[in-house]
Amino acid sequence: MIRTRGDGDVRVVTLDRPDRRNAIRPRDLTALEAAVREATEPVVYLRGAGEAFCAGADLDTVAALSDPAAFARHGQRVARTIEESESVVVAGVDGAARGGGVELALAADVRVATPDATFAEPGVRFGLFGAWGGTVRFPRVMGEGEALDFALSGRVLDADAALRTGLVSRVVANPRAVADEIAGGKADALRVVKRRLRDRGEAGAAEDAAREAAEAEAFAELHRAHAEAVGGSRE
Repeated sequence: MIRTRGDGDVRVVTLDRPDRRNAIRPRDLTALEAAVREATEPVVYLRGAGEAFCAGADLDTVAALSDPAAFARHGQRVARTIEESESVVVAGVDGAARGGGVELALAADVRVATPDATFAEPGVRFGLFGAWGGTVRFPRVMGEGEALDFALSGRVLDADAALRTGLVSRVVANPRAVADEIAGGKADALRVVKRRLRDRGEAGAAEDAAREAAEAEAFAELHRAHAEAVGGSRE
């Protein structure tokens, strides 16, 4: 479930499945995309309810996928919506961010963690990986070396390590305060500065699209192999 409410110059968007650590299903992706796309406030603040930011894709959903490439493309589209929003998107990470949850935060313009935040891409441990644009954005945000270490090891980064690697820009007790701080800027200036800093030109956009297409297909291939292995182990 996605909850959204306006609060002055900030649109608060909450991933709200605390009993499942805010794991994402296709309908949640659709609702999140709409919430960000329809925001008219200069700042969108993305958060998770309860003790986690987002556990990533719902594992029951992933296990039942009939078209894993389409699921990957869906998540990629939502991440692009976050990245290309006219609003500045601030992800406030408190508690665990895993897999697709990290990738949704990665698409935000500003990522802020509390001291209790942790980050991991654990999919490699069971033969999959998050495929919502992470292979495109991780090297850009963290640098290739840190990105490879993070994605290949499946290790958990605490808030201080996330700050050191560039995955987040601040560690604060109250991430919402950062959203409010940014909302203190003039809306038109925020839009222009974001657009200029985000602009990768036609060549960069085309390269990103090609890499995301390859990412979706790679996820589909691994998903099929994983499903066959699980199915074989049950026989």
